[in-house]
Amino acid sequence: MAERGAWAETGVGAVVLAAAAGFLIYALSAGAIGRHGGGYELKARFGQVGGLADGADVRLAGVKIGTVSSISLDPKTFLAKVDLSIDPSIKLPVDSTAKITSDGLLGGAHVAIAPGGAADNLKPGGEFQNVQGAVDLFGLIGQMIRPQSGQGEAPASSAPAGGSASAPAASY
Repeated sequence: MAERGAWAETGVGAVVLAAAAGFLIYALSAGAIGRHGGGYELKARFGQVGGLADGADVRLAGVKIGTVSSISLDPKTFLAKVDLSIDPSIKLPVDSTAKITSDGLLGGAHVAIAPGGAADNLKPGGEFQNVQGAVDLFGLIGQMIRPQSGQGEAPASSAPAGGSASAPAASY
C-alpha cells in the first residue's frame, strides 16, 4: 500500500512540473513579442535617455509594438544609441518621430512613436531622423520651486521702502 502512495506522489509531482514548464514556455513566448528574432531592428539616437532600459516598451498610440533591444553610448557623438525591435506587421513612415516618455512620476520610461505621413517606410536597420529625448521632470520641478534669476532684474522685494516704484534697481 505504501508503494501505491509513493507512485501517487510521483505522479502529482510530474503533473506540477509539467504545468510549471507550460507556464514558463507561455511566459517566454508572450513576453518576447517584438524582441530579437520576432521583429525588425530600427535605431534612434537621443541626447538623453533618462530612465529608459533594455526591454522597455515601444508604443504607437499607446499600443505596444516592440521593445528596446539595447542602449549604448556612441563614443564619437556622445549620443545614446537605442536599438528598437519592432513587430514586423507594423510599417513606420520614414518621417516618424521617436520620443522617450515617462511612465509616471515614480520612474520608468518607454519609447513613443508618432507616425509621419511619408509614403516611404523605414527599412530594417533604418534610423529615426526625428527624435526627442527624455525630459528631466525633477529638474523642471526644481526650477519651479527655486527659479534662478540671472536675467539682470532685481527681485520686486528689493525696492527701497521709501522709494518710488519707478526708480531703477540698484546695480551690484
